[in-house]
This record gives sequence, structure tokens and C-alpha cells, in this order.
Amino acid sequence: MLGLVGNSGLVEPPDALLHAILDAVDHVRDQGRAGKEIKGHRDGFPTDCPGGPLYAWVQRGAPRPGTDPVPGGPSTTAPPFPGRLLKYPPIMRGEDVRTWQAKVVERGFELDVDGAYGPASREVCRSFQRQQDIEDDGVVGPVTWRLTWDAPTI
Repeated sequence: MLGLVGNSGLVEPPDALLHAILDAVDHVRDQGRAGKEIKGHRDGFPTDCPGGPLYAWVQRGAPRPGTDPVPGGPSTTAPPFPGRLLKYPPIMRGEDVRTWQAKVVERGFELDVDGAYGPASREVCRSFQRQQDIEDDGVVGPVTWRLTWDAPTI
């Protein structure tokens, strides 16, 4: 699905655009050709696309305007997404990694909280993603990050 806003002039996506995106996603899902995640172009490529306001909506779980948050929608407990995808290889290090590791350990997974996202972190991530019925790519992006805090513990 595609939503377009500019970097000047119209930068805030109107509700009609957000409804149209969600209607299109619902249609494609009904046809069995779309997963549960909605991502921004920047989740896979080094770009500012889809722009700050539209991407913030994506990070909040793409809630339908005018409705209460839905399960798996906007977070009430997750810290803000760190802005970079946590993945391996290569080993990624940082406080964002340590924060995510600590939370998955709190959720019951076995993992060293060392701030290094390597093969063990990737496997825990994949296991968690399968548990949540989302793509198990082993990458902590905005959806996996949010679900780490907000999904019910199984």
C-alpha cells in the first residue's frame, strides 16, 4: 500500500489517507496476500520516507483514525523505537540492544543481557516473533520492539 505526503506543504497525513491505506490493507489481507505488519519504507532502506508524521503513525501500529487503540496497536508501555533495526550479522552493540534484551529476559526468554545483538539475540527474536505470529526474520524493527513490551505474555 502507498501513502504519499510531502516534506513541505502537506506533511501531516489526513485521516482520509490513513483510512484509505487501512482499507486497502484490509482488502489485501482478506484476499490472503498480506501479513499483520505495516511498515514504512525506511524500515528496509536508508531513507526519510514516509516522512515523520506518517512514519510516527506506522510506529504507533497504524491505528484507524477516530478509534480506540486495538490490540497490537499503539503502545502504552514500550519506550520509543530507537530508530535503527537491530539485526545480525554483524553484531550490533548499544543501549537499545541491552534494553530489548532485558525486556525479552523479563518475558521469560533465556539470553545474556550484554548489549550485543548477535546470533543468540537473533534466535530469541525469531522465537518471539513466531510466538506473536509475525514474520520471523530475527530483526527487531518497530513492530517487534512494540510487541516486546505490549503483547500478552504467553
